Amino acid sequence: MWRKLGMDQILKDLFRERKHEMDIERALFAMVANRGLAPSSKLVMEEWLSEDVYLPDMPVFKSHQLYRSMDELLSVQKQLEDRVFDHVSNLLNLEVDLLYFDTTSSYFEVASDETPEEDDFRLQGYSKDKRSDLVQVVIGLAVTREGIPIKVWTWPGNTMDMNVVEEVKKDLMGWRLGRVVKVMDRGFSSEKNLRILQRGAGHYIIGERMRSGKKDVEEALSKRGRFHKVRENLHVKESIVGDGEARKRYVIAFNPDEAIRDREKRQEIVRSVEEQLHHLKQLPNEAHHKQACALRAHKVYGKYIRQLKDGTLKLNKQAVRDAEKYDGKYLIRTSDDTLSIEDVALGYKQLLQVEDAFRTMKTTLVLRPMYHRLEDRIRAHVIISWLALLLVRMIELDTNESWNTVRRNIQRLQAGHFTTSDGDLYRTTTPTAKQKEIFRNTGTEIPPEILAIRPKS
Repeated sequence: MWRKLGMDQILKDLFRERKHEMDIERALFAMVANRGLAPSSKLVMEEWLSEDVYLPDMPVFKSHQLYRSMDELLSVQKQLEDRVFDHVSNLLNLEVDLLYFDTTSSYFEVASDETPEEDDFRLQGYSKDKRSDLVQVVIGLAVTREGIPIKVWTWPGNTMDMNVVEEVKKDLMGWRLGRVVKVMDRGFSSEKNLRILQRGAGHYIIGERMRSGKKDVEEALSKRGRFHKVRENLHVKESIVGDGEARKRYVIAFNPDEAIRDREKRQEIVRSVEEQLHHLKQLPNEAHHKQACALRAHKVYGKYIRQLKDGTLKLNKQAVRDAEKYDGKYLIRTSDDTLSIEDVALGYKQLLQVEDAFRTMKTTLVLRPMYHRLEDRIRAHVIISWLALLLVRMIELDTNESWNTVRRNIQRLQAGHFTTSDGDLYRTTTPTAKQKEIFRNTGTEIPPEILAIRPKS
C-alpha cells in the first residue's frame, strides 16, 4: 500500500539531493508501519524490526537513526503534504468539494523532574482527553468526505479552536480543491472565523451552539415550520433570519432517537435532583448550607435548581421545560445557498469522519500519551501518525472493513524460517480465503510461498 500510494518515490525524490548515509525513506516506512501494526517506542522498534516482521530489504536501524529521520521528515512536511495530496486525489479521484476540519488534544506523561512551565509548545489548555492535569498539544485534521486525512497541523497546547481558522484557510488555498465548503464544529463559529472562511468565495457549514444566547440563534429556533424526513433518524427544516446582506441561513436537524435519549437522560437527572433536595431537608444547619452550595454549583444539577427568597432550594420546572425544546436537535449554519437543506445536514453529520480519524489515531495507532520533549520531534510524531492513518483509511476503503479486523486477519499470515545442514529456507504459511480477499481488494500481491532459499556455502 505504501508503494501503491507512491510514498516510497515521493520521499526518495524529496531527499534525493541531501546525500544521506542512511536510507531515510526506509526508516520512515518502518516507523509508519510500526505505528499501524504494533505501536511502540523507537527502542522497542529495533527489536520489532529484527525479530517480529519479515522485511528483507530493511536496513538495521538504531533508535538515534530513527530520530534523525524524524527531524528530516519535518523539514519536508509542506512538500510531502502537497505531493501526497496530489497523488492520492488523482489515484482515488477524490471529491474535495467538502472538507471536514476539527481539532483534538493529545497529552504527555511528564516526569517529576521536568519543568513544563519552561516549554513553549507543550502547554496546559482545555483537554479533549479530559486530562487537564497534563501538558498537551493541539492537533488539527482536514478530512475528505470519504474519510481520507489530507493534512495535519500541530499547535501549542493552549491554542483555542477559534484561533486556528485563518492558518487552516491559508494553508489549503494553494491546493487544487475547486469549489470547497469547509465543514467545522461549533467551536469555530465566531463571526470573525466565518468571515475568514468566506474569503475568496469560500463557503462553510458550521455548527451553532443552540444555547449561546445569540439573538439570531433564538430567532432561528423559534421560527415555525415542518420538519422533512431525510433519513430514518434525520429530519430537517430551514430557518432564514434577516434580509439582504444580513441574511443568515440556518438548518435545524432533528434526530428522533436522540430526542428519546435526551429526554430519558434528563428524567434521570431530575429524579436525582429531587432525591438530593429531599436529602437536604434532613441535614443540620451547617451541613445543610454546605451541601446546598455544592448542589447549586454542580455542573449538571445546578441548572435545574432555583433558590427562593428565603434560601430554600426547589426544582426549577421552567428550566426543565426549556431544556425539552432542544431534545434531539442540533443547529447548523451555512453560507452556501446552492446546497439543499439535506446536503447541509448530511454534510455536517459527516463531521464524524474527523472524530473517527482522531479516535483511530489515539487508540489503534496509540498517538498518546507522547513521551517526546522537543517540539520538532512532537510535530514529526504527529506526521508519522497521519501517514499511518492515511494508509489505514485507504485499506478500510478498499476492504470495507475496520483496520482492526484487517490487521487481525493479515497478521495471521506468518513467515517461517527453517534451518537445515544444507542452508536456510524462508516460506509463508498458506493464506486463508479471507487473507486472499483482503489482498485482492487492496490490489496488492499475496507474498509468494517461497520467500527465499539461502544454501550454505
